[in-house]
Amino acid sequence: MSGVARYDEVADFYAAGWTDDIDDPASRRLLDLLEPIGGRRVLEIACGHGRISRALARRGAEVVGADLSAALIGKAEAAERESPLGIRYLHADVAAGPAASDLRGLGPFDVVVCSFGLSDIDDLDGAVATAAAVLRPGGVFACSILHPCFPGGQGVSGSWPGEARYHAEGWWRADGELSSLRRRVGANHRTLSTYLNTLRHHDLWVDELAEPEPAPEWAAKRPDAARFPVFLVLSCVKGDAGRRRPPSADGQGSPPAPATA
Repeated sequence: MSGVARYDEVADFYAAGWTDDIDDPASRRLLDLLEPIGGRRVLEIACGHGRISRALARRGAEVVGADLSAALIGKAEAAERESPLGIRYLHADVAAGPAASDLRGLGPFDVVVCSFGLSDIDDLDGAVATAAAVLRPGGVFACSILHPCFPGGQGVSGSWPGEARYHAEGWWRADGELSSLRRRVGANHRTLSTYLNTLRHHDLWVDELAEPEPAPEWAAKRPDAARFPVFLVLSCVKGDAGRRRPPSADGQGSPPAPATA
């Protein structure tokens, strides 16, 4: 089943379950990694119904959102008509050549962001190639994903099938009763090294990693799952600005200078 069909069929469920209230730790951390964001040109890939795009626009960014699902893009455009924020949405496959070409015409962007979308994209290399192509030198790519090393818990599916090995990559459909979205649409499991090496291959160099803990109410109901890393959030810098940052006083490297449009 294609990515189009997977998300077109669950658009109502998805939009109802993930509202504009940015109260989950991973999304908050992702947004904080991008500050200062005001005045910067941002592309959100796999934008869905526009939840993160709207949050970025409210923080002052100039935003373009792209997604493979026409149904979700329709919901994003409806929200834009109802409460205009100046966001432009595109129905596009960001992993495909024609989509990459279309987006290049809108770039370059200061930031490309992907919120919990990379595991839904079947062609990771194609999507990251597009992100890198539309970023200006020194631009930032940031994403959040279910942690590739998350083994799950009682009623909660991990990042890979329970009967399989962590190193066995591929698409699969979760069966945990508490894993509501992934039971419906599945996900692609990839190792942590696959993600990091794909970014590096496209000249995107990790600048900061975060592993935010799940919300206390989530953890209280799933204590066995909450013992493990659940989310991974990271930001990368394109090109030499990411590879050759001078060390900071704490030895961790200084952050890149704020981007300009």
